[in-house]
Amino acid sequence: MASLKLQTPHSSTKDPEKPTADEDEDISPIEEVRLTVTNTDDPTLPVWTFRMWSLGLVSCALLSFLNQFFAYRTEPLVITQITVQVAALPIGHFLAAVLPETQFKIPGCGSKMFSLNPGPFNMKEHVLISIFANAGSAFGSGSAYAVSIVTIIKAFYGRKISFLAGWLLIITTQVLGYGWAGLLRKYVVEPAYMWWPNTLVQVSLFRALHEKDEQRMSRAKFFVIALICSFTWYLVPGFLIPTLSSISWICWVFSKSVTAQQIGSGMRGLGIGAMTVDWTVVASFLFSPLISPFFAIVNVFMGYVLIVYIAIPIAYWGLDLYNAHTFPIFSSHLFTSKGQQYNITAIVNDKFEIDMVKYGEQGRIHLSMFFALNYGFGFATIASTITHVALFYGRDIYDRFRASYKEKEDIHTKLMKKYKDIPSWWFYLLLAVTLAVSLVLCIVLKDQVQMPWWGLLFAAAMAFVFTLPISIITATTNQTPGLNIITEYVMGLIYPGRPIANVCFKVYGYMSMAQAVSFLNDFKLGHYMKIPPRSMFLVQFIGTILAGTINITVAWWLLTSIDNICQDNLLPPDSPWTCPGDRVFFDASVIWGLVGPKRIFGSLGNYMAMNWFFLGGAIGPVIVWIFHKLFPTQSWIPLINLPVLLGATAMMPAATAVNYNSWIIVGTFFNFFIFRYKKQWWQRYNYILSAALDAGVAFMAVLLYFSVGIEEKGLDWWGTAGEHCDLATCPAAKGIVVDGCPVN
Repeated sequence: MASLKLQTPHSSTKDPEKPTADEDEDISPIEEVRLTVTNTDDPTLPVWTFRMWSLGLVSCALLSFLNQFFAYRTEPLVITQITVQVAALPIGHFLAAVLPETQFKIPGCGSKMFSLNPGPFNMKEHVLISIFANAGSAFGSGSAYAVSIVTIIKAFYGRKISFLAGWLLIITTQVLGYGWAGLLRKYVVEPAYMWWPNTLVQVSLFRALHEKDEQRMSRAKFFVIALICSFTWYLVPGFLIPTLSSISWICWVFSKSVTAQQIGSGMRGLGIGAMTVDWTVVASFLFSPLISPFFAIVNVFMGYVLIVYIAIPIAYWGLDLYNAHTFPIFSSHLFTSKGQQYNITAIVNDKFEIDMVKYGEQGRIHLSMFFALNYGFGFATIASTITHVALFYGRDIYDRFRASYKEKEDIHTKLMKKYKDIPSWWFYLLLAVTLAVSLVLCIVLKDQVQMPWWGLLFAAAMAFVFTLPISIITATTNQTPGLNIITEYVMGLIYPGRPIANVCFKVYGYMSMAQAVSFLNDFKLGHYMKIPPRSMFLVQFIGTILAGTINITVAWWLLTSIDNICQDNLLPPDSPWTCPGDRVFFDASVIWGLVGPKRIFGSLGNYMAMNWFFLGGAIGPVIVWIFHKLFPTQSWIPLINLPVLLGATAMMPAATAVNYNSWIIVGTFFNFFIFRYKKQWWQRYNYILSAALDAGVAFMAVLLYFSVGIEEKGLDWWGTAGEHCDLATCPAAKGIVVDGCPVN
């Protein structure tokens, strides 16, 4: 589904066409930037230190390992850079206190002196360590997107791909966008009006962490205490009582009712009343609710209620759309017309293409009601993003982009002139080498990746064309439209019947653009924090290569060592290795690539009407905008963010109702009640608590795997037998026979 980042609803920025005295003094014209970013710099602070390299490389390696490890689990927790941002501070100060200050020479470096400890741990070192960590978390996405291609080939299709092909695929898709992103820096990083709101959160946190801390409960002490509590508690839902991960009490009360379990199951149904005491469930898919603004939580809540508790029940029980009763209400699996799981491998021939004879025998592919409608809402989200941004931010974007050419350099750009810039040939060379290697992959190893050379060039051109406008949208509105559905739809129409070619095209087209935007976002952070540009580039590049290498290594290890990994119908009920994200990625490869959109959403498929969602999504923001113009005094109207509202359930499936229930409740508690009534506590400890909870469960989960999981040792009792909602996956139609389900 299309991805969206969220913006605070109120912007106090001024009209770019109205210069002020602040501008005459070279101060940033953006009020949020003036309030958050300091106008000073100390270029003498060391950044290429032993502390930076050691902590940066270790954090990058650790996050890439943990995020890939968690990617295959039922609750795929993403450890983001904020965890490292918080944890690196006390470690950096500790190293500054214990490392020797002795200076020495390095052979080949002339008379220049070096030291393992050149002085106090400083903010610039801290920023670069966090940039390393951001690469280790694939810029907040968890693991490299292309790993899913390797996973579906090996775990779902049961075919082969070499380690080399997988590694090249991951590295090239992660690095390709860096080339043209570097060439766009002068348009979207240096201008003051390209202010990248998301970076201000990081700047604020860095400044807060580096302020003198004389409180009795220091941030570092609070972090350690919270981490120990999180680490210890995860032993309960992670090993002793896994049922607590989804407390679906309605299923326990109505143990023989299919309808009741469809309503009450937090993992396979609508999740009414379902809750959790497991932080991995709270923070999976939607990330930590502690760092999401409350207005965004409200928009997600409204969209969630609209889709899950209004649209789905009406479509499933009220209208029985597309024979919905024949299939489970909530599932990412694909089905035959008789409600049986579709045998995908049976319709794949020896050339890894669709076998039309076998496809004709099984018939058209059917989706669960939730999966089908969620694709429709995904279409609406894409269209609404375009019209919403055009109507509410179009003039602002245009004015700021035009002003970026006319404006004088602000104080931050002037301060950055003190540092050596990155030569353009670095980016040209990187782009040329990455494209060359990608072409070799598509030509020499085409039997493994399927994508023709022209498909690579088309995907790269598509990403390049969209990178500048999407970067401008992100830099001014903090919303990032995704190209994933568009790329797979286009390739499915042009080159159907080849699933791996489709997902490769999607990854090259979508991820290279997303990586470029993330690269530019980090560069803006470095711009505000006055980090030498060459240091930024090298840290991002090295971090990306290291992270991608560890991602594929960990994925290869798990895919070859865990029996039936990702096969949820063959795994025991308490197994954590169900790969929900990869299941959806696999289904997308079938829908858009193997079978093709024409046989699903076109004239040869069942779901052609879903294309009307494109029109509905495009019209929706127009209606909101008209009401805003008619009733300008009603401040709540512009807070209706339809791209966020319609895309609220974009992560479902693989996310489930219990993920959303707990995320909304926890987020509301901290970002409304605590923020409103205990603001000082929130300012001081909120982000610290989020990082500690992430780190604690991550370390305990890895410890549990290496201590008991790898030996397949565990407990066997009621509390380890899943959420006890087995009937939630059953169809409600009469006469449909499915193993394990009562016949109606």
